Amino acid sequence: MNQPAAKSPVLAGKIRHLRWWIVALLFLSTIINYLDRQALSILARTIQDELQISNLGYARIVNAFLLTYTITYLFAGRLTDWLGTRRAMTVFIVWWSLANVLTSLARSAVSLGIFRALLGMGEPGNYTAAPKAVSEWIPPKDRGLAVGIYTAGATLGATIAPKLIAELTARYGWRSTFVITGALGLLWVIPWLWLYRRPHEHPRITTEELALISGNEASGASSESTELVAPSEKQRWYLVLSHKAVWMLLLSRLLTDPVWYFYLFWFPKYLQDARGQSLAQVGNLAWLVYVGADAGCILGGLATGWLIRRGVTPVHSRLRVMTAAACLIPLGVFVAVAPSAQAAVWAAMLVAFAHLVWQVVMGALIVDLAPPARVATVFGVVAAGSGFGGLISNELVGRLVTSWSYTPVFVVMGFLHPLALLLIWQVRKYKTI
Repeated sequence: MNQPAAKSPVLAGKIRHLRWWIVALLFLSTIINYLDRQALSILARTIQDELQISNLGYARIVNAFLLTYTITYLFAGRLTDWLGTRRAMTVFIVWWSLANVLTSLARSAVSLGIFRALLGMGEPGNYTAAPKAVSEWIPPKDRGLAVGIYTAGATLGATIAPKLIAELTARYGWRSTFVITGALGLLWVIPWLWLYRRPHEHPRITTEELALISGNEASGASSESTELVAPSEKQRWYLVLSHKAVWMLLLSRLLTDPVWYFYLFWFPKYLQDARGQSLAQVGNLAWLVYVGADAGCILGGLATGWLIRRGVTPVHSRLRVMTAAACLIPLGVFVAVAPSAQAAVWAAMLVAFAHLVWQVVMGALIVDLAPPARVATVFGVVAAGSGFGGLISNELVGRLVTSWSYTPVFVVMGFLHPLALLLIWQVRKYKTI
C-alpha cells in the first residue's frame, strides 16, 4: 500500500509558511549587519596600534559611525515606506556592504572615520525595512517572535564575530577581513530579490497563508482604515512627530541603547584593557555575552506571544515583559567587581539577555501601534533616539575610560533601563501612533 508523501515546503510553485522564510532572510541580513558593525570593535586594538589611534580617537571614529547612523535613521524609515520593503532593503544592504569593503583601504584615523561614517548611512535600513516586513506578513500573536528572530541575527552576528574576525585576521590580515565580511551582504541580495514581495502580490504564497495574513490586516490594530485619504508628505511627518508616544519611545531608546552600544563597541576592549585578555582570549570569551543576547531575542518574543494566547492584550503583554527585563539590568554593576574575566563575562551575558528582551519587545510594541504605511517612518524616528544616546554616551565612555576607569561606566549603565521604564508605561494610554 502506498504511503502518503510527506508535505513539501514547496507545492506547485507555492511555498508553505512563506512568511517564516522571509523572517529567515531578515535574520541573515541582521547577522551580516552586525558582523560588519562589530568587526571594528574586535580589531580596535590591532588597528589602533597600526594606525596610531588613541582611545579618544577610537571613540570619535565610533561616533562618526553613530552620527551618520543617527541622522540616516531619521530618513531611512520614510525612505523605506516610500520605496517599499523589497527595494529599500536592497539599496541599504548594498550601500553598507560596499562601505565595509572600503574600510580595508583606511590609512589613518580620518579615512577610517569616513568609511565607518558611510557604513552608518547604510545600516539603519535593516531596522526600518525588517519591521515593515513584519507588519506586512506577521499576525500580532507572532510579531514578538518574528522581531525576536531577526533581532537574534544581530546578537548571533555579535556572538560569532569575535572568533570569526579573530581567525580571519590571523589568516588573511585585518584589511582582507573587511572585504570578506562586506562581500556577504552583496551575496545576500540575490535570494532577497528572488523571494520578497508583498503578500497580495506574491506568486508563491499559498491560499491558506494569504487568508491568514488578510484576516490579520482586516482586524489588526495597525489597520489604516481610518485614513480615507492618503496624507501629504508634510502631514505624514506631522502625524509621526506630533505624537507623544513617539517621543516617549524615542527617549526610552536614547536612555537604554547606550548599554548595548557599550557592550558592543567597548566590552571586547574592556577585556583586553582591564582584564588583560589577548585577542585570541577575547575571541574565546566575548561571544558568550552575545549568546545571552540571542536567548533574550527569542525568549522575549516567545514570552509576549505566550501572554497574548492567554488573553493579555498585545500592548500589555509587551509592557509586562519589558518590566521584567528592566529589573535584571542593574545586576550589570557586578561586571566591574567580578573576581575574574570569566565571571565578568557571565554578568555581562545576563545584561545582554535582559537588554535584548527589552529591545525586541519594544520593536513588537511599535509594530502593534503604528499603521503599516507609517511603521518604518515611526521606527526610524524612534531609533534615532538610539543613535543620539550612543553619540552622547560614547564620548563620555571614552573620557571616563581614559581619565578614570571602566567601573563608573558599568554603574551608570545599570540604572538606565529602570529610568526608561517610567516612560514606556505611559505608552499604554495610546491605541495607535
